[in-house]
Amino acid sequence: MRTKYTHKVDNPEQFKQKLLVWSQRFKEVVWLDSNNYLQSYTSFEAILAVDSVNSIQSDYHHAFNNLKHYQSNCKDWIFGYLTYDLKNDVENLYSNNFDGLQFPELYFFQPKKIFLFKGNEVVVLYIEAYKNDFENDLNEIEKTSLKTFEKTEEPIKIKLRIHKDEYFEKVNTVLEHIHRGDIYEANFCQEFYAEDTLINPLETYFKLNNISKPPFATFLKLKELYLLSASPERYLKKQDNNIIAQPIKGTSKRSENLKEDAKLKLALFEDEKERSENIMILDLMRNDLSKTAIKGSVRVEELCKVYTFKQVHQMISTVTSQIDKNVHPVDVLKSTFPMGSMTGAPKISAMNIIEELEETKRGLYSGAVGYFSPEGDFDFNVVIRSILYNETNKYVSYSVGGAITAKSDPLKEYEECLVKAKAMREVLEN
Repeated sequence: MRTKYTHKVDNPEQFKQKLLVWSQRFKEVVWLDSNNYLQSYTSFEAILAVDSVNSIQSDYHHAFNNLKHYQSNCKDWIFGYLTYDLKNDVENLYSNNFDGLQFPELYFFQPKKIFLFKGNEVVVLYIEAYKNDFENDLNEIEKTSLKTFEKTEEPIKIKLRIHKDEYFEKVNTVLEHIHRGDIYEANFCQEFYAEDTLINPLETYFKLNNISKPPFATFLKLKELYLLSASPERYLKKQDNNIIAQPIKGTSKRSENLKEDAKLKLALFEDEKERSENIMILDLMRNDLSKTAIKGSVRVEELCKVYTFKQVHQMISTVTSQIDKNVHPVDVLKSTFPMGSMTGAPKISAMNIIEELEETKRGLYSGAVGYFSPEGDFDFNVVIRSILYNETNKYVSYSVGGAITAKSDPLKEYEECLVKAKAMREVLEN
């Protein structure tokens, strides 16, 4: 049981910042923020969940069944994440690459305290046993000072796990697989990292979010592990018996010149290669959704629509389906995981090839963060445009990738990766 409070705020943005600073006292924090980006299918403008009553942590072995059992028994709000490497639970695959971050492969918790934002109103849900904390918590949040963070004295030295010439070689190997007919498309990723490095996670998140203002921003803390994400992409949402997927494929840089920016946006919309990438993954998602959908209910609502964000233009398609009320929500996630935009097509062949060519275990990168409601609805993002940090190991990492198709030029793919990496690099180096 939860006690519900409704709190009006005069300045929602300032209250959000104070709330996030206040939340740092807890070992478990999930913050999801739409940054007021106008989009369809939004339930809340922002959500904070803190401090676990109980939790589930799992490696990939039986991970989805473990989550299914936990979610079914809990019947409350739960927040957490799925790492990319849960692919090994779904299919007979493996993940043997280097892992400097050491995130558990699956983690969810039932929070003691939840804050849901809609306009100037914050709905607060406290587990019954902690309801008496509310007035004191609210007083502490309001008194929280938004201090200016001191600049880190030591410059952060970003290294490349795959250097430029080796990247070209690996992309050419992907192209050989495509020309042989092994795959049509593969999302090949590379890691940028810094060792023996200390950062202030919340300061870094604030900077990254301010640069990007994406619709699926995330701050996640699990003891010494942090995710600071400026994701523009939704993976999957369940609302009643409706399922919504919104894969992104197709990226263009932006220009400060309005005319030039409009040309870049139009060029992305008309780019045959980018459209073919998007449509391949859209078809893959349609196929994945059909595994749990009521027959004939899979629909493409938007095809290759270009959306504008602060850093980039992105091509997004929207596909929906309907499921029977007896379909378990976790089964919908399992039947579509990992998301097609981060794998390729055919999915299993692509995952095998990229596992061989990539140098880093993806972990939470290209996984998903989100929540389940007590009714079994859910909403999950795709973990891209993100900085990951292990405070104990002093290891900072961000990865970027791109879809390789028959029309790919290795140099252009490399340049696209640098465009995607720009915000993370700026935040860490400045």
